[in-house]
Amino acid sequence: MTLLEICQAIQNTQIGTTMRESNYYWMLNGSHVLGIAVSAGAIFWFDLRAMGLNMLDMRISEVYRQIDAWMTGGFVLMFITGGLLFWARAADSYSNVYFRIKLVGLLLAGANAMYFNMKTKRGIGGWDTAGKPPLNVRLAGLFSIILWGSVIASGRLMAYTF
Repeated sequence: MTLLEICQAIQNTQIGTTMRESNYYWMLNGSHVLGIAVSAGAIFWFDLRAMGLNMLDMRISEVYRQIDAWMTGGFVLMFITGGLLFWARAADSYSNVYFRIKLVGLLLAGANAMYFNMKTKRGIGGWDTAGKPPLNVRLAGLFSIILWGSVIASGRLMAYTF
């Protein structure tokens, strides 16, 4: 069984068909966009601070602490609703070039977040109060903005090509 056939089987399940044909499908899509807005918005503010471009009077760890729940909550909502949206249109998504771009962007954004949390964040004590954090911190913030921007743009383009 090919990956396309698996996606077709997922899409054709009773749950996939029910979601796709439901009068409330728009609510699922809207909830996905809301999750993106909350999560990516919080990530954007943190990335700007990590790049040394805003909130210079606040410790980076304090900014992170204040928005962590928003980033996490929005991500959970985005992840659950995104999974359900995929379930409803798995085969359509599989053959959509924007979906593939979105997946690559998600994987790279996840790798960037892992790099920040496992490597860069370890030395936070040395640069937490710096107005201009080290280059690797600023680059992680810049890559995060670029990658999440590409995920959002490709996701929206994907939705308009079904």
